[in-house]
Amino acid sequence: MLTPNELFDLTGKVAVVTGGSRGLGRAMIEAFAVAGADVVIASRKLDNCEALAAEIESSTGRRALPVACHVGRWEQCDALVDRVYDEFGRMDVLVNNAGMSPLYDRLVDVSQELYEKVLQVNLQGPFRLSAYGGQRMYDAGSGSIINVSSVAAVAPTAGEVAYGAAKAGLNNLTKGFARAYGPHVRVNCIMPGPFLTDIADAWDLDAFNESARRMIPLGRGGQADEVAGAALFLASDAGSYTTGSIVKIDGGLSSTSG
Repeated sequence: MLTPNELFDLTGKVAVVTGGSRGLGRAMIEAFAVAGADVVIASRKLDNCEALAAEIESSTGRRALPVACHVGRWEQCDALVDRVYDEFGRMDVLVNNAGMSPLYDRLVDVSQELYEKVLQVNLQGPFRLSAYGGQRMYDAGSGSIINVSSVAAVAPTAGEVAYGAAKAGLNNLTKGFARAYGPHVRVNCIMPGPFLTDIADAWDLDAFNESARRMIPLGRGGQADEVAGAALFLASDAGSYTTGSIVKIDGGLSSTSG
């Protein structure tokens, strides 16, 4: 029987996280590296990826590769996967974490350009990365894909309609890819609620905290490192019989919504 440390060990693995330089992506990168994986930090802003890569290599001794990638662009998704295989010869974990939910005043004011951009980043990118990268994992005989959705997929507010639709599609995509790439590649999804990452800097935190006490069973927003345990479970042998699952990490919010 494997020990807990052995179950969650990622030594010798390569983990790729899009949107990996900050927020939940950063927390997952840090957790994977501490668990022994070499990591690829992908984001549109290369300088942010480079800064985190230097920190990871210094603190963990693992290799950390920074890569600029706009996941809303098909060719950049392919280039990211190719770069990973050129550098490491393998990809064991792919986390589709990059996302965007731009603000708008009224739904009627959402332009075609904005709508398409939201779907490209939140749904098209994960589809292409999972298809292209997942096929290479399948051909190699193993792998884990982790999508990062949102409670907006099941309980969207008026301010995140297109985003919620894209994330609902991502939940569906998770189940479809789990069937398509089984038994060699496991495909699962983390569905977070509100997390107090850097995006919360723009929130009215007093109003949020009051709402959280009323609406969220745990009474608060999440901290970035609270996603790490689920990510490690889904990435490692600890989750070896888990695929096609949507894992809620939302303080209970979705259980009281809709």
